[in-house]
Amino acid sequence: MDATDIASWYRVQPDTSGASGPGDARRGGREEAPGISSDFDTFLKMLTTQMQNQDPLNPMESTDFAVQLATFSGVEQQTRTNQLLQGLEGQFALLGMAQLAAWVGQEARHAGPVGFGGDPVTLLPGQNPQADRTVLVVTDAAGTVVGREDIIPGTEEFLWEGQSITGAPLPPGQYRLSVEQYREGAFLGSGPVESYGRILEAQGGAGGNRLVLAGGVTLDATEITALRMAP
Repeated sequence: MDATDIASWYRVQPDTSGASGPGDARRGGREEAPGISSDFDTFLKMLTTQMQNQDPLNPMESTDFAVQLATFSGVEQQTRTNQLLQGLEGQFALLGMAQLAAWVGQEARHAGPVGFGGDPVTLLPGQNPQADRTVLVVTDAAGTVVGREDIIPGTEEFLWEGQSITGAPLPPGQYRLSVEQYREGAFLGSGPVESYGRILEAQGGAGGNRLVLAGGVTLDATEITALRMAP
């Protein structure tokens, strides 16, 4: 078997990778990726040239030839497997979007920014049983503290009316809320404040699935800790 025969033999060998799945039916008769085909042709040209120019007194061993073919075949199959996995990743993302679509219209509990539009917002502050004083801290989009007010320690729900430090109403916008815990004047630490927001839209992208809530708040789906039906 000469170099030309060997190259022809390798071209007609079936794909034995065993990689099959839902994507096969979708792929149908799709042609092989140009990158793989180009690399394969380059490999065959180099191998053929190597065999044609080998030293007649020290010819290439058949085992060396087999090793080179096996090595390239392994790399080629790995490339195809990676492409298949990328396709499956896209399918899983679409599946996640379909599931998130059922969340639209419900209220999501989260510790992200709160979209304030002028109406009171129900907050669920974090608890510290050792605290004898709890302070709600409100910061705007720039990170500036714009509101501070005491709430009763141990309060499970608190109706925030959007007041500034001076007591004046805050303008509509997104605000981050946290609570500071104290005991006998000593600072114990701060904790998150959760709230519920109505889900308006589910979005997909390279960064994962995200949800758009009322007030323009956008969160990663993994940030949602609970769901409830909207009243």
